[in-house]
Amino acid sequence: MSVMMAGVACAQNINAAGATFPYPIYNRWFTEYNQQHPNIKINYQPIGSGGGIKQASDGTVDFGASDGPMSDQQLSDAKIKLIHIPTVLGAVVPVYNLPGINKPLNFSGDVIADIYLGKIAKWDDPRLKQDNPGVNLPSKQILPVYRSDGSGTTYIFTDYLSKVNPDWVGRVGKGTSVKWPAGVGAKGNEGVSGMVRQTPGAFGYVELIYALQNKMEYGAVKNAAGKFLQGSPDGVTAAAAAAAKSMPADYRVSITNAPGPNSYPISSFTWLLIPKQFADPAKGAAVKGFLEWMLASGEGEATSMGYAPLPAQVQAMVKKTITAIK
Repeated sequence: MSVMMAGVACAQNINAAGATFPYPIYNRWFTEYNQQHPNIKINYQPIGSGGGIKQASDGTVDFGASDGPMSDQQLSDAKIKLIHIPTVLGAVVPVYNLPGINKPLNFSGDVIADIYLGKIAKWDDPRLKQDNPGVNLPSKQILPVYRSDGSGTTYIFTDYLSKVNPDWVGRVGKGTSVKWPAGVGAKGNEGVSGMVRQTPGAFGYVELIYALQNKMEYGAVKNAAGKFLQGSPDGVTAAAAAAAKSMPADYRVSITNAPGPNSYPISSFTWLLIPKQFADPAKGAAVKGFLEWMLASGEGEATSMGYAPLPAQVQAMVKKTITAIK
């Protein structure tokens, strides 16, 4: 207890880095926590999940963040013993720039995959027209935009495409970085948003909050039940429901293409990568204090920012996991 008290009494500068997917809510949380605890400042760099995994594994930051869970190999190679702490859930949505089209377009998963495989090159392709009856799609070239940095948003997106398009599995697969057959790269969710916004005919994928903040058109995606749904906190919550009942102890779980008529298909948890044991116990106590606050207060802010809070049973699990951090 004395260490915990000392940790709270000392000024703590905590450095973290990683995913851009949850950056809007993390930025808000870290700012609010600092306002309530002026002696604790969490500096977070949104450099992408690949960078977050690397820096947390090397111990060059106090903790990392990723939307793609670390692999067994990455966990065993890491210099620091890390655990996954889920924070919120979010949706990856297809965004596009088609002047004159001012309604959400429908996209089947295999069509999205074939756009990035270079098989569907124009907006008036018969398969796009089939999913969008009555919409006057232009005979315009599609410019697919993807993440150029190691990205958890890419991990979620390619994890989904791997489940709905067999050709995708064989040619590209899933990962925070993949070899894209077609398109152009941009850095961060911000970069993809910016590139799509300034390029007529462009198509990309971003976390829902970036589409909302930038007032971008985003499409509905066909879910496992055959229903076209736009990304929303409710759709993400529905996708997480089944996983929450059988959540593994290490929290590494995929909820893309989840069953159920109300499940949004490109949904995911996002995780903080926290050392099991901090070299500086006072710093460990400060991070534990933040995580406890996140569960008690931060989760309630998720929905208003376009994310979904952790299901109650997952929050209960995380509460226990936090007590083991030293």
